[in-house]
Amino acid sequence: MRYLLFIAGMGGLLYGIDLGIIAGALPYLEATASQAWKLSTQQLGFIVAAVLLGSVLSSLFAGALADLIGRRWAMVLSGALFTLSIPVIALAEGYTPLLLGRLLQGVSGGLIGVVVPLYLAECLSPTMRGRGTAMFQLLLTVGLVVAALIGLYQSQAVEAAAASLQPEALYAAKDHAWRSIFWMCLTPGLVFTAGGLLLSESPRWLLRRGRIAEAEAALRRGLDPAQAEAALREMREPAADQRGSAAAAPRDSLLSRRYLVPFLLACLILACTQATGINSILAYAVNILNQAGLPGSAANWADVAIKLLNAAMTLLAVALVDRKGRKFLLMLGSGGIMLSLVAAGLLFQSAERGRQDVAAPLQARVAGDALELRLDAQAWAALGGGAAMDGSQQLTLSYSYGAFSNVQTLRNDGGAPILLRINRADTVQADGVIGGFFRRLHLNPFADPADAARAPLQIDQARLGPVPSASHGWLVAGCILAFVAFFAVGPGVCVWLALSELMPTRIRSNGMSIALLINQFVSTVIAAVFLPTVGHHGYAAMFYFWAGCTAVYFLAAAFLLPETKGKSLEEIEAFFARGR
Repeated sequence: MRYLLFIAGMGGLLYGIDLGIIAGALPYLEATASQAWKLSTQQLGFIVAAVLLGSVLSSLFAGALADLIGRRWAMVLSGALFTLSIPVIALAEGYTPLLLGRLLQGVSGGLIGVVVPLYLAECLSPTMRGRGTAMFQLLLTVGLVVAALIGLYQSQAVEAAAASLQPEALYAAKDHAWRSIFWMCLTPGLVFTAGGLLLSESPRWLLRRGRIAEAEAALRRGLDPAQAEAALREMREPAADQRGSAAAAPRDSLLSRRYLVPFLLACLILACTQATGINSILAYAVNILNQAGLPGSAANWADVAIKLLNAAMTLLAVALVDRKGRKFLLMLGSGGIMLSLVAAGLLFQSAERGRQDVAAPLQARVAGDALELRLDAQAWAALGGGAAMDGSQQLTLSYSYGAFSNVQTLRNDGGAPILLRINRADTVQADGVIGGFFRRLHLNPFADPADAARAPLQIDQARLGPVPSASHGWLVAGCILAFVAFFAVGPGVCVWLALSELMPTRIRSNGMSIALLINQFVSTVIAAVFLPTVGHHGYAAMFYFWAGCTAVYFLAAAFLLPETKGKSLEEIEAFFARGR
């Protein structure tokens, strides 16, 4: 039983690494790969969001796949995909393999998110299920900590290279850093994959396929013969009843009245959980803190503190969830998240308010539908109106060629001049198979490169201002720490319980796949629009948007969600069947 919990916990660890590893790698990936491979901000956003998109895709078939090949082999497959993704990413020499590797990590994470909780529910006794779910969530947060520590370790090497004042050495150190960050994640994937091969199959899955002897053998691995026989007898009776019910009531499906309300409520809770911005904040934590005013290593240390606090508060939530109840913790968590997001938004608004609009002078320097400007001290001063500037300066500009847009952020820390270069080749991406197919159908959900090839360069927005102080950065870090603490106490643990408790057993397999699909879709959309939104409207707008979504979360928890503490699944189902 302990081995089962360990391997299931390793699944949570991989899920956490999936979500958190990009935070430490992104600054170095942005500094090197974007230069070598001419990656746009949109492409960097897609690399971050690819994990979430892969989760969406795998959520479509995770439940059906687990029914087809079994829970154990689905877990092994998810581990193998994660393991394969590491060399694909770490050896990448272009955008496509990098995106493919991140998609593989996402597919792996989506399978883990469905199959591991399902396996735990079917293999653990009622007295152990809570502990198993807690182990999965706890190791998920530990995975985030591991990812942050790996990023911190590599940041020390990069800072040592920066001290040499040799651009070639610094570039090589940054390129090595992001590749090494991914290589270090190979071991957990191998452990989970190999460990899954030694697990027994779910006895309930075996029983539904008439493999009674194998089901009993699986039960005997954790129980004595008498207990295994009694458990098998208890499992066979509901299975027979369910087959009879299915024959007698073919309309009793996922969309039946008695199931629809709890199913939609579970989907709402999961969607609102992602709409708090948790995955984007964890993924972009180092970048957010850098933009808030913290220097490189301080931002990495703060990122580690965020992940450690997440794990510590998850332990507290495990102790409270059966004492205070799911409803109370969700209300407490969503309310605290909302206040933390508003506070962070106010801090960024105060820092962004004083920035100058320098779009006009930059537009005037456009020549031949391109812009190239060497930003030395004199050029920075000229952009600021001619006055000499004290301290570090930051320029954030968004520009477009027709429907193709991009965002750049340049920061002057008093060192060597920076080259601002914008041209059509680096911005307009080649047409894709999907985009061309839709245009042949006279539909245009994708930007048309042919139109962008004729469109002039337009500087849509450019804001210049001082880099916020380190004290401002620590205040923002405090808001994010509070955000993570409230998330861990409330939604972090309760969302998995809501997923399993609100939906009755009969629809749980399909319901989990659909609910997690919605969950990952919301997270993917938020991750994909994060960088463009910040570039066009600033961080304050993004934090205020998340705060608004969290307000909806608080209202749903307060007025729509029933308290499920201490209630059986039958009691919860009866509550919804009565129509409230």
